This record gives sequence, structure tokens and C-alpha cells, in this order.
Amino acid sequence: MNLELIIQNAVIDAVKALYQTDVTAEQVQIQKTKKEFDGDVTVVIFPFVKMARKSPEATGQEIGEYIQGRQSVISAFNVIKGFLNLSINTSFWIDMLNEIALQPTFGNAGISENSPLMMIEYSSPNTNKPLHLGHIRNNLLGFSISEIQKANGWKVVKTNIVNDRGIHICKSMLAWKLFGNGETPASSGLKGDHLVGKYYVVFDKAYKAEIKELMEKGMTEEEAKKNAPLILEAQKMLLAWEQNDAEVRHLWETMNGWVYEGFDATYKQLGVDFDKIYYESETYLEGKSEVERGEKSGAFYRRDDNSVWADLTGDGLDEKLLLRADGTSVYMTQDIGTAKLRYNDFPINKMVYVVGNEQNYHFQVLSILLDKLGFEWGKSLVHFSYGMVELPEGKMKSREGTVVDADDLMEEMIQTARETSEELGKLDGCTENEKAEIARMVGLGALKYFILKVDPKKNMTFNPKESIDFNGNTGPFIQYTHARIKSVLRKAAEQNIDFGTKIENQLAISEKESYLIQLIAQFPAVVKQAGEEFSPALIANYEFELVKEFNQFYHDFSIMREENEGLKKFRLLLSATVAQIIKTGMGLLGIEVPERM
Repeated sequence: MNLELIIQNAVIDAVKALYQTDVTAEQVQIQKTKKEFDGDVTVVIFPFVKMARKSPEATGQEIGEYIQGRQSVISAFNVIKGFLNLSINTSFWIDMLNEIALQPTFGNAGISENSPLMMIEYSSPNTNKPLHLGHIRNNLLGFSISEIQKANGWKVVKTNIVNDRGIHICKSMLAWKLFGNGETPASSGLKGDHLVGKYYVVFDKAYKAEIKELMEKGMTEEEAKKNAPLILEAQKMLLAWEQNDAEVRHLWETMNGWVYEGFDATYKQLGVDFDKIYYESETYLEGKSEVERGEKSGAFYRRDDNSVWADLTGDGLDEKLLLRADGTSVYMTQDIGTAKLRYNDFPINKMVYVVGNEQNYHFQVLSILLDKLGFEWGKSLVHFSYGMVELPEGKMKSREGTVVDADDLMEEMIQTARETSEELGKLDGCTENEKAEIARMVGLGALKYFILKVDPKKNMTFNPKESIDFNGNTGPFIQYTHARIKSVLRKAAEQNIDFGTKIENQLAISEKESYLIQLIAQFPAVVKQAGEEFSPALIANYEFELVKEFNQFYHDFSIMREENEGLKKFRLLLSATVAQIIKTGMGLLGIEVPERM
């Protein structure tokens, strides 16, 4: 029951019959009727005016009369200048509701054996610090995009590349070795990633003190930064790591192990996961071999100092370093190595990198390099570039220890959700376990929704206080509406009211009710658009619109106290379908919805 297709074919037939002219489906422009006019669907008449050799108003009148006389779904029409507004029979909307109610996976295109494969990389943490607010936006976007693409018929592999090597990792290791006194997660009571992050901050403070001391002895700031004993020691440690020094490798494995345990706990609480995790310590050598292969094939070249470069001037860019003169790799080399391993592991049709917009140039270069090396999806890789997330107080700085820790933030959100819910009486009659579970759902739902409702391309400011509100465009408002509907459905079940999935289509339903069905029917198109644009915000804002309309309906119309049995069953089925769409849509955002509140 595709209304757009019905109208489209009706207009094509009308133009053919009235004006002896064939038009294509693309020439038939259909839009939603503006709220200030009568009608549900609007057809733009201007493309047919020349064919009719009449005014837009006269052309619209003729097409309207022709369609209404032949299409039972049209109950009335009006013409405003060059726009034909069509009113749709309520029986059509009831039939559509009946049809949607029979589809538990409505909005999901389904995945077959032949579906293409999309790999989506997100998270990409460093093992020298815990996850913070910036990582939360990245993880939520990556997970949600994965779910949306699955709903659009893609096989999806969610992947994570962990940055577990390099000078920043050695800084945490060295600080722990010098100042840690054997401290462990068990002895300190700290999560492993928090413990290692603590020593990253310790290193920075000690390093700055050394720089200050050297400058007081006459060095310039630049000289002091290069010659401070701590940074020289960290560089020495990195070299020892690359040479497989047993002691350094053992310390590295131990501290990384602490971090991975910590990360796993954070990911679990946040509700995100991965199908495959890669580690830069395992990919950088692959990258080196790919660069060497590229040099032999002539795609890259070696300079006199033994460094290897890619000349991208023909692509409108500059020259890019791929291997340093001493043979060590750069970030780009690692990304090439990771790409090779992924290509070997999976039959990738599209590769998506969820990485902040500060890396736009990096991914532009990577795309060209992968193409030069013969990776089929190189040119078509997608850099899902998103904006930064800040706090009302401004930017965060890891080295200074001023970031908002992901674990602390989630805990704070859950606690605030509990307090707010109790104050409003939302948890009355719940057991202690139920209260804890609802607080978790609402707290994390508030956090996720607040972040995901914003256009991903835009920078955003996260305000925890604004996110937990049971009114307005928030996660808790949507979650509470779902719980409210479920409460009504439980009452219906207690009264043994079976509303089934088939409603008599001759019922006289209101404009508000038919509009709700129209909104429900738009859900697959919204999911499709969200997939094409890689925008969870489209889903979030659709969910808010649906819930807002439902709450107005709930306020204006009786459900359980409706005396007309047919109408009562219709409204119960309508409510149940709205609840299903709320649950499905919020699920695409990685947000759970409570059954009761």
C-alpha cells in the first residue's frame, strides 16, 4: 500500500488521458500538504501547465477531478495556485495501519545472503587513557550508524582499531615505572584504564616541570621540550619496544591488559560492541610491507635520505611521508596496514571510518593511497566526519586531566535519572531492582539521545542537566511515552480486550488519528534517509515528532473509556503500533525503552 506510488500512477494516467502526453514518475512531484491547507498529499502542477495550455489552477482542477473520479483513496481535493492538495479516505489509513501492525520488523529492509558488506570502524581509543566524553559521541554514532545500515539491508561488521603503540603509550609506561611503586588496579581499587590514565597525567606534569627547569638554565622552550630527560627516556623506551626488548614488552602487555579490562567494562555499560578488534601493534608492520610493495610498483618513491613518499600533487594534494628515513612507520602507514588486514579478513563493499572532522585531510589522503595500492573500496571509502563535543565550560584536555571521564559521566547520568524519576513519582510501586534498571535505562537514554539528536556534522555542547527532562525533545520524554502506552495495553489485557491486528476500515476516525498513521507510515523512508545520509539525528527527531503527536492524541481522546468498541480497539492498535515504532527507532539509536515507569 504505497500511497506515493498510487498517486504517482494516477497523475501519469490523468496527464496521458487529458493532454495526450506521456510523463515519467520523476516529473510527478509529491509532497506532504502544509498544515495550513486542507489535504494530506500535495501534487506540484507546474510541470504539466505547458502540456495542458491552461493556467495552473485550471490544470490542477482538471487533474484533481480526473483522479478523484477514478481513485477511491481520494475523498476530496482543492487547488491552491499551482498545487493540487488531495485528501485521503480514512479507510485507506485504517487499512494501512492494519498492514503495518502485521509487520513486527516494519522499517527494516532485511538482510539476505547476497546483501553487500559494510565495515564500520569506530571508537579507536589510545591505551594511555580511559574513554572520555569525546569517545562517547564517537561510540554512540558508530554503533547507531551500524544499526541503521543493518536496517537498510547491509551486512555490517563493527570494528575497532586500538592504538596500543607509540610515544604516548610509553609516557604512561615510563611514569608508572618511575613513580608507580608497583601500583595495580587491584591494589588501588581503580579501573585499569583509569590507573594508566593517571600516569599519563603524572608524566605530563613531571615533563612540564623539567621543561621549566631547563628554560631557567638558558634553553629555549623548543630545546627544553626536546632535551628534557623524561622525553628522551620515553623515546628510548619506544625504541626498545620496537626492538622487542623483553622487559619493556612485558610492562607494555601488563599495562595494556589493565586498560583492555577497563575498556570492556565501559563498552558494556555504554551498550556498544564490536565484531572484530584490530591492534596497531599488529598492523604497522603490514603497513610497512604495503608501502614497500607500492614503491616497487612505482606508486610511491624513495628519497635520497631513504624515506618513502607518495606524490599526490596530481590529485590536487601535496607529497605525503609514508616511511621515515630510519624505516619507522607513521600513522598513515598503520592505516594502510589495517586496511590490508581487513580486506583479507572480509569481502568489504564499503568501508566507513567514524572519526572526528579534524582528520578530514588524513582520510582524503588514505582514500587515494588505498586506491593506488589496488584496494577496490579505496576510492569509495567513507569518512564519517563528525563535529567535536564540548562542555558548557569549553574544551577538554587529556594531558591536563580535565576531560570528562566516560565512566563518571554515565554513573552521574544514572544517579540523576534516579533522583529525578523519584521526585516525579515515576518509580512509585517499583521494586528496588526495577528502580535501578529504570534509572540505568533513563540515564543512559538521556545521554545517548541528547548526543544523537544533533546533526553529526555539527559541533555540540553537552549539558547533562538539560538532557534528563521528562518534557521536550529528550530521551526520557520518549521513554516515558513508551512506558505510558505499555501501561494502557496492560490494562486492556487485564480486561481481556483483544484488539487483534485487523480493524474495520469503515470507522469514522479523526484527523489527528489519521495523521498519526501517516507519521507511522513514514518510518521506513526516515530509516532509508538516515542510512543514505549517515545521520542518526533523523531517526531521533522523527521519534520526537511521533511521540509529540501521540501525546496530543492521548490528551484529546479517550482510549480505555471509549464507549464505541470499534474505536476503542482501533485506538489500542494505533497505540500498540506507535509503541513498536518507538522501540524500533530508539533501538536504532542504541537506546532501551522501559515497559513501566
